[in-house]
Amino acid sequence: MDTKLTLKLDKSVIDGAKDYASTHKRSLSKLVESYLRSLINPQESKDGDEIKISPFVKSMSKGPKLPLDLNYRKENIDRLSEKYK
Repeated sequence: MDTKLTLKLDKSVIDGAKDYASTHKRSLSKLVESYLRSLINPQESKDGDEIKISPFVKSMSKGPKLPLDLNYRKENIDRLSEKYK
């Protein structure tokens, strides 16, 4: 079942994405759907639905590697203390 989604993006990004989709003979909706599907479950990508994702973008989807015992409060206090010395 398809559901409508409203996104708020920079106009230049939208224009570039529309050009890219048009060049590759795809709708912008299908392009976004393919990208999101590849992020959440790469094994479920449909044939012909595959899009090339740069290693940089793939690394962003995994998030930063942080130690499990990181004390966020202490890190934030230290950073702010350094900033406002």
